[in-house]
Amino acid sequence: MRKILMHAGEIVVHESRSRSHFKLSHDRIGRERRFGAAELIKSSFVMAASSQLIQIDLGPVRRPKPSWLKAKAPVGDNFHNLKKLARGLGLHTVCESAQCPNIGECWDHHTATFMLLGDICTRRCGFCAVPKGRPEAIDWDEPRRVAEAVATLGLRHAVVTSVNRDDDNVGGARIFAETIRQIRERVPECRVEVLIPDFQGLEEPLRIVLDAKPNVLNHNTETVPRLYRAVRSGARYQRTLDLLANAKKWDPATVTKSGVMVGIGEETGELIEVFRDLGEHGVDILTIGQYLRPSKDHLPMTRYYAPAEFVSLREQALRFGFKHVESGPLVRSSYHAHEQADVAGR
Repeated sequence: MRKILMHAGEIVVHESRSRSHFKLSHDRIGRERRFGAAELIKSSFVMAASSQLIQIDLGPVRRPKPSWLKAKAPVGDNFHNLKKLARGLGLHTVCESAQCPNIGECWDHHTATFMLLGDICTRRCGFCAVPKGRPEAIDWDEPRRVAEAVATLGLRHAVVTSVNRDDDNVGGARIFAETIRQIRERVPECRVEVLIPDFQGLEEPLRIVLDAKPNVLNHNTETVPRLYRAVRSGARYQRTLDLLANAKKWDPATVTKSGVMVGIGEETGELIEVFRDLGEHGVDILTIGQYLRPSKDHLPMTRYYAPAEFVSLREQALRFGFKHVESGPLVRSSYHAHEQADVAGR
């Protein structure tokens, strides 16, 4: 930890690897606050009779990103054409809104994940870069425009997701269902994968989506139960398991999928228990990827997992009956989604 101490006009840089409280004079300075799996010591001020002492916390010294996490920069005609298409149709992509590291690779191959229901989320999850606030009214013409984009791109596997719309769960589900129908009408041979929110545990929205017969129904678990309050604001671990189990129960033909991220404070044993729970609830596809902190306002990252650790996690997960496990530093929910669906289908 690096700190700057200012005392009587002098500036002193203090380096320390300790996260203990910093003591000055006779008073304990700073306040320790638990935030995810990291500890942050806030700036404090101590007024003495003869001088003023200020402690300024600059946070942990940044570590360089490992080579295995360096993705290709988004360039090329395909990237710019897809961006122009999305803008022209008034569509949002989770690739941009969530700052996905694979945007260059995926867009270069004419693959994108469309984000329904606007780009403002009603929840404030600690890991997510999607803007939060009060969303605009639901755009009922959005499914038609997404289908037009899918047709223009000539996709054979389309992925659509959405922000959380806790203000209208049923309306959000109807947008998902209509998008599936519109894509099938325009591009009959295209498979449709949906990455849905939890709809606050309501059954009706989930049934509405399932009635439209998506080829893959994805709902991400994200993290271990112990970290849910900090990581997934407004979500419940058991609610996620129930949604995935109900999807399989109400439509056994639907391929179900879920994803977790690592490096946010979880323990390996906790991850294995999550894999076990998802396997026991009939999930077909599992994705495991590295959490990358979008900004200083989001939850701190506790560590980088090495590629060999992702291989080990995949081997552990496969013991619980998944048809396919995609595990790697840059893996995200829709990364290589068409290949995952192919394997699960077989």
